[in-house]
This record gives sequence, structure tokens and C-alpha cells, in this order.
Amino acid sequence: MKDLKGRDTWMVFKIMGEFVEGFETLRDLGPAVSIFGGARFKSGDPCYQLAVDVAERLAMAGYSVITGGGPGIMEAANRGAALAGAKSVGLNIKLPHEQGCNPFCNIKVDFDYFFARKVMFMRYAQAYVCLPGGFGTLDEVSEALTLIQTAKIRNFPVVLVGRKFWAGLVDWIKSTMIPFKTISPEDLELFSVVDHPDEVVEAVKRGVAAANGASRSKKAPARPATAESSRKKQTGRTVRPKRGR
Repeated sequence: MKDLKGRDTWMVFKIMGEFVEGFETLRDLGPAVSIFGGARFKSGDPCYQLAVDVAERLAMAGYSVITGGGPGIMEAANRGAALAGAKSVGLNIKLPHEQGCNPFCNIKVDFDYFFARKVMFMRYAQAYVCLPGGFGTLDEVSEALTLIQTAKIRNFPVVLVGRKFWAGLVDWIKSTMIPFKTISPEDLELFSVVDHPDEVVEAVKRGVAAANGASRSKKAPARPATAESSRKKQTGRTVRPKRGR
């Protein structure tokens, strides 16, 4: 039991270290988009090339690109960002079958803990772009939508790329989740589905602008206090100005 408590304490410091390293490395990143997708796609696959094109267009639009740093779609997105001369971030998770970041990352951070890594994806992204992938990609999509839906994070754009790939999931959401009332019909507005790189850039720009507009409206300055309103606030009653004689 004593050894277990000691390991737990050490784990806390290790987790803190991952957060500190991530924050210190990425705090000056600037506008960025997190791109997700499967690790099994090879160079030459249409999905791989689509990820290259999407990342390159986003980089040309002024965004850095953040990925999980692995192979497949992640490698393709980092490649596209690097081709455009942008910051190409790899948040690498240490796994037995995936060793180190792909060679197209010019900023790298290693993680042992998925949850610490997820915070970095969310904290430094203005949008999520999700290409075809497996359980990990679905996990990132559903977590982002959950946090936006519950107002735990700002409402930023979540863009699903590849209508053919995502069609089954979207149809199931519409035909099953909404009739069962596990989500509301307006929750469909939390994400968009597109096919082409130009559509991705437009969806990101539109979503970021909408999110920034909503944020500014929440922070609208209060109306300047008048002398009358100041007196009312101090006395708790309305004070009418004295009439001149």
C-alpha cells in the first residue's frame, strides 16, 4: 500500500510536468487548427492526399497545424503545413507500435497521458478538422462536441471532412439520437460536413468569426453611468434632479 501511494504521488508530478511542458511549448503558437484522422493511411491514398491539401490550405490561410504527430492522416497534415512554411505541431503519444513523431513536425511534445494531450489539442486550437479515422478520431470528435454542447469550452467550429465517410454516423445521429431525444435538433449545428479543402477553410473561417462575434457580444461594455444612476445606486432610490426656480 505504501508503494502504491508513492507511485500515485509520483504520477501527479509527472502529469503536472506534461501540462507545464505543453503550455510552455505552445503558448506562443498563435492561431491554429487541430487536425485528426486515422494512422493507417499510407502516402498515395486519397485520404492521405486530402489531408495534405487541407493542411496546406489552412496554413496558407494563416493557421498553424496541430496533429497527434503519428503516421497516416497526422503525417499528411504535418506535411501539408510544412510545405506551406507554417508551424507544424506534433503532440506525440508514446505507444508501443508508434515510435516518435513523424518527420514533418517542426514543433514536438511527447505525452504519456492521453488526457493531458487532449487539453493541448483543445486549448490551442481555433477549430477541429476531422478526416476519416478510427476510434481515436471518433473520441476526439465526440469529446469536442460534448464540451461545446455543455458550454465547458468556447463554441469553435468542428469540421468533418469526407461526406461519404461520415454519412453513416450523421444519418444515425439524425435517425436515432434525435428521435430518442438524447440530443436536441439544434445540436446538429455544432458540426459541419464538407468534402473539399476550400470548403474546410471557409467552414473554419466562418466558424471562428461566429465564435469571436459571440464572445465579443458577451463582453459588451456596460452603458456609462449618468449622475442620476450613480445617485440611485448610492441611495437605493431614484433621485429626481432639482428644478430651477
